[in-house]
Amino acid sequence: MIQDIRNFDIDELKEIVSSLNEPVFRANQIFKWLYEKGIEDFSQMSDIPENLRTLLTTHYSSKLPEPLEIVKSKDHTKKFLFHLKDGNLVETVLIPEKVRNTVCVSSQVGCKFGCVFCASGKMGFIRNLETSEIIGQILHIKVKENIKISNVVFMGMGEPFDNYHNIIKAIRILNCKQGLNIAARKITISTAGIVPFIDRFSNINWQVRLSVSLHAPDDKIRNRLMPINHKYPLAQLQEACKRYIEKTGRRITLEYLLIKDINCTETSLIKLAQIAKTLNANVNIILFNRIKDVYFSSPSQQTIYWFVNSLKKMGIATAIRNSRGKDINAACGQLASKKNSTCPI
Repeated sequence: MIQDIRNFDIDELKEIVSSLNEPVFRANQIFKWLYEKGIEDFSQMSDIPENLRTLLTTHYSSKLPEPLEIVKSKDHTKKFLFHLKDGNLVETVLIPEKVRNTVCVSSQVGCKFGCVFCASGKMGFIRNLETSEIIGQILHIKVKENIKISNVVFMGMGEPFDNYHNIIKAIRILNCKQGLNIAARKITISTAGIVPFIDRFSNINWQVRLSVSLHAPDDKIRNRLMPINHKYPLAQLQEACKRYIEKTGRRITLEYLLIKDINCTETSLIKLAQIAKTLNANVNIILFNRIKDVYFSSPSQQTIYWFVNSLKKMGIATAIRNSRGKDINAACGQLASKKNSTCPI
């Protein structure tokens, strides 16, 4: 069976090269071709011996995913709908700014956790992405769009910690000097709160940033919005966050989607502030991006202003995540959901 060579990190590739009776330094050369140059054809690796190139061609593939569709927002945000080898579709968003270019990456086709405000959750879960498919989203934009990528956020389709093994390997390749060489502190993982994997991730103790999709300050509201809360209630999630902070010494960010008449009351504000203070966490306020068949709405500008400034007055580091790409349905899962009926799966 032919495997995608981008499923292997540098250490695994060194083992492969050694098993082929080639010197280990060949793995570094191959990595440079794969990630610095984005080569998809082994025959173009000019400093690799011909016999090794033939072996690689026989046993491995190196093709990047191709976009079925690319849509560009008036604010220059770009959404890529990638067509995978089995016909499934995933989305990736490029968010260009003056000082950085951020790529928002998908980790799964669909999602099993069913957050009621999320288009990916409405699709249901189809499968995990391979490491090569995760890396391929980023590498396609780097190579085919000629974009220097500075930041990567795992906030696209799927729950990253539900595809833990492949996400961790993808981060190793992103961070590897011979790979994409993106600093760990420029990489962010967002989780809906899978407690065992927060603990597991804390043991690695990387400088990768961790965001927790909180979205509600008590179990009653969170159960309504995020079914995962039934399995890992808020108290368990907070304890896992505390353990993470104690073990790594790193701050976390609490993601909080403001939804009219649901989670932006004074009571919610006070409870959220208590959680943030207990964890010494940053709060990232997200404005609701309307999704088909989801009948929530964003609160008024006055309520948003009051909520954010009240948190700041309480001494909590609070920011509003700018809503980018509204005119192209840039919230994760929206475009894939729209196209899914034509996808041969």
